[in-house]
Amino acid sequence: MVKVVIHLFHGDPDSLSAGSHVAERIRQVAGEQGAELEVYCFGPAQDALIAIDGDPVKAAYNTQIDELIAAGVPVGACLNAAQAAGAEQTLSDRGINLQYARDAFVRFVLEGATVIGF
Repeated sequence: MVKVVIHLFHGDPDSLSAGSHVAERIRQVAGEQGAELEVYCFGPAQDALIAIDGDPVKAAYNTQIDELIAAGVPVGACLNAAQAAGAEQTLSDRGINLQYARDAFVRFVLEGATVIGF
């Protein structure tokens, strides 16, 4: 099965909104088209999973990520960054898979995934 990875990195409102929306749109058709979807959050986009600060864009982004997880889409984030932010348990409790970024990126290559970045 082919695989698409949505890599959410940038923390600006357009990247958070568009990236999480595109992930949802791909989720809607991935199964019927024989594709697997995964989302990986890193950098400022991972920070936006932790510090919402009353920001409506970050709140909507977090809601979309939680809905993807609830729909069975694997969502990951960097273990090292989560540990540095003291958010390892919080992210794990939400169902976010924590893995060192270097290992996730090598895994994507070995799996032959197409990675689309936002």
